[in-house]
Amino acid sequence: MIDLAEIRPRHATPPSGFEALAAEIFALKKQLNALILAHNYQVPEIQDVADYVGDSLGLSRQAAGTNADVIVFCGVHFMAETAKILNPDKIVVLPDKDAGCSLEESCPADSLARMQATNPNFWTVAYINCSAAVKALSDVICTSGNAERIVRAAPAGRDLLFVPDENLGEWVMEQTGRPMTLWRGNCYAHVEFRRDAVLELKRRFPDAKVVVHPESLREVRDLADAVASTEKMVAYCKSSPARRFIVVTESGIIHRMQKECLDKEFLCAPAFDVTRMPADHCRCSECRYMKLNTLEKVRDCMKRLGPRIELPDDVLKRARLPIERMLEISAQPVENAE
Repeated sequence: MIDLAEIRPRHATPPSGFEALAAEIFALKKQLNALILAHNYQVPEIQDVADYVGDSLGLSRQAAGTNADVIVFCGVHFMAETAKILNPDKIVVLPDKDAGCSLEESCPADSLARMQATNPNFWTVAYINCSAAVKALSDVICTSGNAERIVRAAPAGRDLLFVPDENLGEWVMEQTGRPMTLWRGNCYAHVEFRRDAVLELKRRFPDAKVVVHPESLREVRDLADAVASTEKMVAYCKSSPARRFIVVTESGIIHRMQKECLDKEFLCAPAFDVTRMPADHCRCSECRYMKLNTLEKVRDCMKRLGPRIELPDDVLKRARLPIERMLEISAQPVENAE
């Protein structure tokens, strides 16, 4: 039995001291000419002070177009690196230096280079959830929001190597019919979702639409009404006439969904198989890395302008090319890009 108190999102109440901390952050932002970017998985109070909240593609676009002197990136390490690659002369800070990513860790640059050497015809499509060193070895970057478009635009005569998320890569192959060699990596938070848990929610709430992130396992994606990036999840829920949604991704996104869809209900898919674990262990999925950032750390990193993201010049230059290629393809009209 699923505990509804656990799957129903808690309406976020600002924590004690939020207003004072927010006031400090806004003053520092003005003083530093800073831009605060936050991923959809960040805690609610960080989302509420950010200039922009979005998915990796949207955050990349914001970073590419900013006139700010300082970029405060509330996300994980590879995201802040991407902002630095696009803004080598700006200061980029990350609230917690240990905010990493299991996908990034699964694909070391030296291991990728060895694999690439086995086939000189490889054309490497790298999911943005990877290190700057891996980006520098890649031909193009993609996000979950544009991966299908990027793969459709890939050279027809090349053998595609997709790194590092095998579940996203598998889903892209299903959508495009384009064969790819998949790196064996995954997001630890998304592979915790299981088919039986989602089926149990569908049984209890037959009117609910199921929205699933493509980093999830195929057994879960097959149950979806929509498979989408976090940004497209929000858009789907806003435009759908449905009033209730089962959300299969990191639970931080629920805060934004509730703010933008006040008359709708969102249920977090429990991150376990209900047939194998007792109900009192039911919980929503949280990325331990994303949740390392706190509002206090945002304030502190702005005060000391650190931890800073620093990268070697050669990596900055080489990694920028595949990111710019992604942004160029993503900006093209659909009929030209696909």
